[in-house]
Amino acid sequence: MEANDNFDVVVIGGSYAGLSAAMALGRSLKKVLVLDSETPCNAVTPHSHNFLTQDGSTPAEIAALARQQVARYDTVQFRTDPATGATLSGHHFTVTTQSGHRFQSRKLIFATGIKDLLPAIKGFAECWGKSVIHCPYCHGYEYRNEKTGILANGSVALHLATLVHNLTGNLTLFTNGASFFTAEEQQRLQQRDIAIVQTEIRELQQSNGQLQQVVLTDGAAIPLKALYARVPFEQQTSLPAALGCSFTEQGHILVDSMQKTLVPGVFACGDAVSPMRSVASAVAGGNLAGAMANHELSQEDFMMPVS
Repeated sequence: MEANDNFDVVVIGGSYAGLSAAMALGRSLKKVLVLDSETPCNAVTPHSHNFLTQDGSTPAEIAALARQQVARYDTVQFRTDPATGATLSGHHFTVTTQSGHRFQSRKLIFATGIKDLLPAIKGFAECWGKSVIHCPYCHGYEYRNEKTGILANGSVALHLATLVHNLTGNLTLFTNGASFFTAEEQQRLQQRDIAIVQTEIRELQQSNGQLQQVVLTDGAAIPLKALYARVPFEQQTSLPAALGCSFTEQGHILVDSMQKTLVPGVFACGDAVSPMRSVASAVAGGNLAGAMANHELSQEDFMMPVS
């Protein structure tokens, strides 16, 4: 292992959260390595919204500008070389990459994001991130007053309905099977003219990712411009689990209010830890993770005896 393979912090994940953490650390003169796989969660999304100064920019534009700005800090290095292993020995982590390189660090930050597990509905993948969307704050304004659907059931569907109903009066719930609503919930939805369709979906008819209509298994077709969907997910990497990190019931890495995991020296941020999937949230979490990692490092250094 060469001398330049030792860092204060290795940040695994080089999208918004990871770059934000690296900036906070670089500005504190910490030696940082950012390992990136170049597989951001929102790669298919044409435009990012609800982020001050960047509203309407493409995700790639935001990421490129962020990396350019972080690269100005001399103590931050980048490698497009996904991490494949991470171990802890004493007070140091060893991170192994896909190319076979090994790096040591005193702290570790996971900003690795998640992988969406899309349903096997024809046309769904083509529309995902464009007209099949996950967040009314990120995309809802662009589909205001349009014919809109929600693909969800039970409490998740009701939660989305309360938010989306504010954006359009033409709303349909697709439970894709028997609904789980209570009688009170059904009445509340009916009072607001929100239709509930329990027939399963066969296909999303679309053109270049723009939804045209939902086709059901009984042959009925319902025209739509947008469809909200909450899809299951998995972590992009198994490394946090291998290191002993804990997870929430939903599958996110468990962190405290300072972005610390239950493994000493390991922090996590971004979509990997939070259901609030937005660029703004990722940047905020990454900034905090970087600051807290720097805080621990600075405290440790300050408390060392002076020879």
